[in-house]
Amino acid sequence: MEKAPGVITVNEKWCKGCGICIAFCPAKVFTAREDGKPVVTNPDACTRCGLCELRCPDFAISLGGKSHGE
Repeated sequence: MEKAPGVITVNEKWCKGCGICIAFCPAKVFTAREDGKPVVTNPDACTRCGLCELRCPDFAISLGGKSHGE
């Protein structure tokens, strides 16, 4: 099933810069800023697998939009 494009949001107030989202993203959507916090630098590569959102211990990442058929 093809995924619909969505918006990847990083809540900077909640993010502590642990790097888990960067490490687990299979599509390499994120890069780290100097303080370790993620920046969405390749949003078109996102497959919307949800690993970033699922693994974030601070609930700082959300994937907006829905998959096709939802």
